[in-house]
Amino acid sequence: MRRFVLDAEQLLPRPLGEVFAFFSDPGNLQRITPPWLGFEIIGGHDSQMRAGLLIDYRLRIHGLPVRWQSEITIWDPPRRFVDEQRRGPYRLWIHEHTFEARGNSALVRDRLQYAVPGGVLVQKHFVARDVGRIFAFRRQRLEEIFAAGDLAWRDAARFPAASLPQHRAGVSGGQETNTASRGTPRKSRRKPRRPVP
Repeated sequence: MRRFVLDAEQLLPRPLGEVFAFFSDPGNLQRITPPWLGFEIIGGHDSQMRAGLLIDYRLRIHGLPVRWQSEITIWDPPRRFVDEQRRGPYRLWIHEHTFEARGNSALVRDRLQYAVPGGVLVQKHFVARDVGRIFAFRRQRLEEIFAAGDLAWRDAARFPAASLPQHRAGVSGGQETNTASRGTPRKSRRKPRRPVP
């Protein structure tokens, strides 16, 4: 099974506690998912985030209805969490989220490892572009949400900024991938391609 990797990072202009609180609420996932996916959480969204939590989704990929279930396999607030697909369209989907304080801002890193049915051909002609568009949309929405101060979801009592440890949460990069500045997956054996807008 061939794995593909996407690495992305984004600096958000809010304290680490607020940013982590946003990402730790499964209900916010719909706010940063493109509307063309018809994404809807149908189970697990009203539970407290923790290792072992199962979250069920319904969405459409190229018009086809898909059900997806993710499990939170690692929960390490406010530094890191990992969600893995348990049922869904991919052969493998492991999404690691890490968070690092940068003054009064937070650096958010994503490392996505995935494998697709149909391998390289399906990846090249469909999935790479779709994943790139999803992460580009997500990046734009996060900029809008955090720059506009749209922080109604905020729960500062759970993660008070003053009590958060200063740390360096690194995501180790492999030799097989390059970090894509806009979130477009690429293999380092090829010449880097410009991301699809």
